[in-house]
Amino acid sequence: MKISNSKVVIIGAGMVGSATAYSLIVQGICAEVVLVDRNMDKAIGEALDLQHGIEFLNRNVHVRAGNYDECKDADVVVITASIPMHNIKSRNELLDQNIIIMDSVVAQIMASGFDGHIIVVSNPVDILSYYVYKKSGLPKNQVMGTGTSLETARLKKVIGNIVNIDPRSVHAYVIGEHGENMTVPWSHVLVGGKGFIEAVEDDIIRFKDVNLDKIVEETAQAGFEVYNRKGSTQYGIASATTGIIKSILHDERRMISISALLDGEYGEIDLFCGVPAILGKEGIIEIAQYHLTDDEAARFKKSTMAIKAHIAGLRLED
Repeated sequence: MKISNSKVVIIGAGMVGSATAYSLIVQGICAEVVLVDRNMDKAIGEALDLQHGIEFLNRNVHVRAGNYDECKDADVVVITASIPMHNIKSRNELLDQNIIIMDSVVAQIMASGFDGHIIVVSNPVDILSYYVYKKSGLPKNQVMGTGTSLETARLKKVIGNIVNIDPRSVHAYVIGEHGENMTVPWSHVLVGGKGFIEAVEDDIIRFKDVNLDKIVEETAQAGFEVYNRKGSTQYGIASATTGIIKSILHDERRMISISALLDGEYGEIDLFCGVPAILGKEGIIEIAQYHLTDDEAARFKKSTMAIKAHIAGLRLED
């Protein structure tokens, strides 16, 4: 008799990796969490600190530090390893050095015999997700990035504040690049089932100050707003990553805007970018395709072209 288990390995025990581990443990998403970091003392310290809180949580999640051999039987491997984001103005500035990190990380993950799902959190996430997909050799449904999942949450929070409604009652997705070139398909943004643009037009006095472009800008810059004030971002992205993991491990078939490989969807081929996708035990089950207006399609195209420009410069040969 075999009893199924659920194991998540997190590569990188920095702020994002440790916050993701904490989020998984607090919610009791999985049975095991393993932290892997080139600084073993850091990984052990984080694991011990997390262990000491289990007494007060709802589930005895087994958390420990380990090495890449732990990936062999993992259901999900999360990659958060990255150089520090000190004094950068764009996530793309991290690319050259993070590619070197991905080479080492992916080689060691796959050498373990891993055949589960990889979630890339490291930035620039769309380009690195594409790189990890190519280097790992895993099927496209098993490799994804956090993409625009966090931007989507930020957008819903902004709209929720405007309308004075729980952001979970806002239905919206940010698509395209995780970064300055993200875009919002406003024609598909709903508030309590009603189109947001329609709601604004129906109550022009109440919403006279609503500016869609400013909302997009606020959403796109939200990460740097946090970073400039506290020196890091961790809780939002950790929560988004946990939501993705939960949908996979619990086969929720929840739709989340992740970075996924496009193979004809939205007229794009061979690149990763943020799109709404249904997630379950198979990983990416289906990419949702929305009919975009001409303006939305043009903005999305601009976003994907920015990603393609960086992908074109990648060296993918062994």
